[in-house]
Amino acid sequence: MSSTIDEDRIRGGALTAAIANAVVRRTAEYTGRGPTQARAIVRDDVVVVVLQDTLTKGERALVAHGRAAKVMELRREFQSAMGDALSSDIEQLTGRKVLAFMSANHVDPDLGAEVFILDPSTQTHADQSMGEGSSANPG
Repeated sequence: MSSTIDEDRIRGGALTAAIANAVVRRTAEYTGRGPTQARAIVRDDVVVVVLQDTLTKGERALVAHGRAAKVMELRREFQSAMGDALSSDIEQLTGRKVLAFMSANHVDPDLGAEVFILDPSTQTHADQSMGEGSSANPG
């Protein structure tokens, strides 16, 4: 008896950890350095990934020299560039279509948030208990 893809889909803490790790990996791919901590929360049609220690050494130097606004502008550009790839990662992990992706950063404290709104029509009964949250510490 073979299982279906839906039966093989990860859920709960394994899902939130996989989401957090995917966002860390993708961020590192685009910026050269990933955040040192990430926590994903999945609730109904919303996925939120909170990132800590996100800024690169160069970005921190710019902030120290009063250029935080430029760093925030650069971060928005990175987020725009990687939005499709991040959404694809979330779709693969959850099995649900991402309707919207929003992203924000904060300099002090050094935090980021990636927010994904999922299509409710792609939710299955089993997905309703996907999990509250999980942390990943890649370092």
